Amino acid sequence: MEEVIKITNLTKNYHTDAGEVCVLKGVDITIKAGEFVAIMGPSGSGKSTFMNILGCLDKVTSGSYLLGGQNTANLSRDELAELRNHVIGFVFQGFNLIPRQNLIDNVALPLVYAGMNAAARKIRAKEILKSVGLEVFGTYLPNQISGGQQQRVAIARALINRPKLILADEPTGNLDTKTSQEIMQLFCDLNEKEGITIVLVTHEPDIARYAKRLVNFVDGKIQHDGPTHLVEKEPA
Repeated sequence: MEEVIKITNLTKNYHTDAGEVCVLKGVDITIKAGEFVAIMGPSGSGKSTFMNILGCLDKVTSGSYLLGGQNTANLSRDELAELRNHVIGFVFQGFNLIPRQNLIDNVALPLVYAGMNAAARKIRAKEILKSVGLEVFGTYLPNQISGGQQQRVAIARALINRPKLILADEPTGNLDTKTSQEIMQLFCDLNEKEGITIVLVTHEPDIARYAKRLVNFVDGKIQHDGPTHLVEKEPA
């Protein structure tokens, strides 16, 4: 099975007024195509930094990160942007929709950067909105739909370029329990039916158990890496 993510002996340091701080310490992990992985860990454990590196928003200090077989350390800023736009779909806790643009235009935004013409963008955005059950709301503004629907729009936007990998950062953090369950079922469907690899950060054990694999960070290192059904509560 194809390795979507391969990280070897990864470290990440930041320079601060108090000196150098090591946030990630010798991380090794491989994530294969079609996996659904939950990332957990207490505040300051390094999981957010890890996700930034996965998303090519930050670079490693040492070690290597291969995304789809490409060594990200060897890529220019433009090449990293191209990789993000075509390989990765991002879903955030805060939805990050543009308030004055309708749902079709919000979903189609990545296609603008990809250079697709307006008519083709609209057709593709309508198709993706239909796949998340929101085709009738295409001309609505974000503030005219619910939080759960806004997150579905954000997921549709993440899918617009047919990514191999979705990175989701606390995607249910602003949602009630019922809506969270609906969003997580959508992720499960994308993973199982479409074969999309998903890496999701969460603080909630109930949300993590929707994934098939749990990786828990503590003090910049992976403390646990295994099936989610073996975890009854959030690891310490």
